[in-house]
Amino acid sequence: MSGNGAKKVVDVAVKAGKAIDWDGMAKMLVSEEARKEFATLRRTFEDVNHQLQTKFSQEPQPIDWEYYKKGIGSKVVDMYKEAYESIEIPKYVDTVTPEYKPKFDALVVELKEAEKASLKESERIEKEIAELKEMKKKISTMTADEYFEKHPELKKKFDDEIRNDYWGY
Repeated sequence: MSGNGAKKVVDVAVKAGKAIDWDGMAKMLVSEEARKEFATLRRTFEDVNHQLQTKFSQEPQPIDWEYYKKGIGSKVVDMYKEAYESIEIPKYVDTVTPEYKPKFDALVVELKEAEKASLKESERIEKEIAELKEMKKKISTMTADEYFEKHPELKKKFDDEIRNDYWGY
């Protein structure tokens, strides 16, 4: 990889690392096992990012051909220098990203919609749990009228069954 290409990779990795809301994602995790896996993922990402920044951001040291000519001889060194300079490292052409970027963007949109739906469902479930806990406290002293006040649909159902002479058998 050429020095300029490596620099671009490092720049993209740094930007990607800054764009990730690690704390926000960590808050969404429920189980301890998920938190451990997430911490491992974050450490791995940071390690790879650090390696990219240190190893690939540096330009290679130029070869001191004169030093080698003195020790080995100019004929052999010239042959290696010629071979070295004739090497052309092909430029990386990204053909994968354009193909998968629209799919990825669509998945991100889908993920955000799923996240919103999940948060709404979590709120509904939390509210239902709170109601059940409250009912559990009061159930031993609650009258039928108090229960039907909270659940009018059941009162209507029972009243309709009684009115229609339906006794469940």
